[in-house]
Amino acid sequence: MPPPKDFSAPNPNRSVASDPKDRLIVALDFPGGADALSLVDRLDGVCRWFKIGLELYLAAGEALVDELRSRGFSIFLDLKFHDIPNTVAAAVRSARRLGTQMLTVHAAGGRAMLQAAVEGAGQEANSPIVLAVTVLTSLDQNELEASGVFATPAEQAARLAGMAIDCGVGGLVCSAEEVANLRGMVGSHPLLVTPGIRPAGAAIGDQMRVATPGAAIAAGASYLVVGRPITRAAAPAQAAQAILDEMSAASETGR
Repeated sequence: MPPPKDFSAPNPNRSVASDPKDRLIVALDFPGGADALSLVDRLDGVCRWFKIGLELYLAAGEALVDELRSRGFSIFLDLKFHDIPNTVAAAVRSARRLGTQMLTVHAAGGRAMLQAAVEGAGQEANSPIVLAVTVLTSLDQNELEASGVFATPAEQAARLAGMAIDCGVGGLVCSAEEVANLRGMVGSHPLLVTPGIRPAGAAIGDQMRVATPGAAIAAGASYLVVGRPITRAAAPAQAAQAILDEMSAASETGR
């Protein structure tokens, strides 16, 4: 596969901070806003980014986004839009009005849909970064084959990543297993956002392709998305700080 076009021109939306606190995204996978805000309170001063996914957005919606923004937090809206181009463009415009910093679409939606998402996001300094989801971390090769994709997760992620970057997205969502290959493929500027992060010894749950925080950062991840190892910890702030310390150590080693 030839390398995709380079969409890595300087853009303030795409810069990656050196402080691990600006690279750790806590997944607020809760059934309601009260539980989510309770955790946010416990992490105040430790974490600056929060992910709102389908479950929480359907329960708490725009009001929760507004509350988090009013407190100065950054928002990753992870709704994984996947529809006809016109619908996705309209959905991205709506998300843009919410003031979220990053949002997701499925790369499998195809070129026209990806281009529509990028156009819907706009090119202003405060436009949300469109991230294309490659292969979900809950999928392995058997699951892909069951859906008619006869390629390894790494091969499929690379194929979708090349198309998505060529369409102008600001970054990709991929598992840590694909980070090093995709980083070499797309260059240094597109963001690679990596879920499925599990500290050593943590249960992997329903994830198939996981890595430790240090390994993901060392491989080239821009942001890490961490849920249960923090949200279900007895001491969430302490658990988050341990992950931040590991990210910092990995960053220092890689310099």
